[in-house]
Amino acid sequence: MEPISPDRVVRPRVELPVVPDRRPQVIPGRGPIGDGRPMWQQLLPEGVSRRPDWLTVRMPAGGRYQQLNQIMRGKQLHTVCEEARCPNIGECWSYGTATFMILGDVCTRACAFCAVTSGRPQGLDLEEPERVAEAVAEMGLRHAVVTSVDRDDLPDGGADIFASTIRAIHRRVPGCRVEVLTPDFQGAEESLRTVMGAEPEVFNHNIETVPRLYPRVRPKSLYPRSLEVLRRAGELGPGAQTKSGLMVGLGETMDEVKEVLCDLRAHGVRLVTIGQYLRPSLKHIRCHRFWRPEEFAELRDFGRSLGFAHVESGPLVRSSYHAHQQLLAGTAGMAARA
Repeated sequence: MEPISPDRVVRPRVELPVVPDRRPQVIPGRGPIGDGRPMWQQLLPEGVSRRPDWLTVRMPAGGRYQQLNQIMRGKQLHTVCEEARCPNIGECWSYGTATFMILGDVCTRACAFCAVTSGRPQGLDLEEPERVAEAVAEMGLRHAVVTSVDRDDLPDGGADIFASTIRAIHRRVPGCRVEVLTPDFQGAEESLRTVMGAEPEVFNHNIETVPRLYPRVRPKSLYPRSLEVLRRAGELGPGAQTKSGLMVGLGETMDEVKEVLCDLRAHGVRLVTIGQYLRPSLKHIRCHRFWRPEEFAELRDFGRSLGFAHVESGPLVRSSYHAHQQLLAGTAGMAARA
């Protein structure tokens, strides 16, 4: 190798030109990709050059965040915080809360908005419920949130693992409240009975979007079926609070969102979350627009007027964001109305 001469001239750094993406320019039903702009700009709504201030979040940091990360990795557990690229991961993990994702990290469905890997899951980890319970104990949680990928490949959709996880947490950490965020189990009554028989304190199933957008946003799901799952969960577990959530920014109107809130309340839902959709990648459905904070406030006030025990509505709100506080507020709200 030729030695480097100390008097060799150092050339100034030259900015490389942007190379246009050579992949197909359009993904059917999800919009154009690869227009040559920086990736972060292509993820924004059309005509928007940067995220508004109300969607700015801090990068994950801090000792508590690192500690929780080590617990998850040490027990080979998954969190939806990471898989779904939640914008609140820094805040929640630093606070000491997380949403456990059971049944693996590969989903049998491919919803147009979701960053979780889709494909064909392999096997079933029967020891996972105990490891989740151990992590809850190590973290000292008083409110644990458990969700999962869709497992349409399993006869019960994973309901038995959900029930085992709920019981394991209650057994290992007495007094810890368990909130489950489940798939629709393809509407199977027996699967729902299995989960509610384990007595979770909160049963959550997200409606996600307005019925008009279901064919594009949730092509393997049905709006009426999700509503029925929520109604039956409330009947099968009268001691549990039922909860649902939806995103805005996919092309829905204010009136459509309010109609969804009316439907949820008519099906017995007590807690609801509303947040802004943020496009995870160019393969995902486009973000139509960023809703403003005052619009989220309008939805919160409208939801309260319908009689929800609690409405968490804001740009960065996600299903499990402030989950513990939501349950406490909801319980207090119901007591006040009693």
